[in-house]
Amino acid sequence: MGFLTTHVLDTARGRPASGVLIELFRVDNGRRHLASATTNEDGRCEEPLLPEGAFHSGEYELVFHAGDYFAASGLSLPEPRFLDQVVIRFGVSDPDQHYHVPLLISPFSYSTYRGS
Repeated sequence: MGFLTTHVLDTARGRPASGVLIELFRVDNGRRHLASATTNEDGRCEEPLLPEGAFHSGEYELVFHAGDYFAASGLSLPEPRFLDQVVIRFGVSDPDQHYHVPLLISPFSYSTYRGS
């Protein structure tokens, strides 16, 4: 069975983003909250967001609370923030695979990809 993981890298500072709140939603037939986690010192969650057995095909959203992370880090940003919550909607076609969806973030840009 597959599972879902993520990590967050602060590309403005060149280091892992520690303390980022991440929420996971399933978006098939409405939007249902499945899990929340906060990144550790390595920018990763301690556990998979969806472990083996809980991972199914369909559409999901990861919501990264990037604006709160940058504010807590002491970075002075204009209001309203250019990026606040970064939402990544993605599809799972094969729930037997490992899906890794990382976020590379700065106060004014972000990037993601399907990792391994």
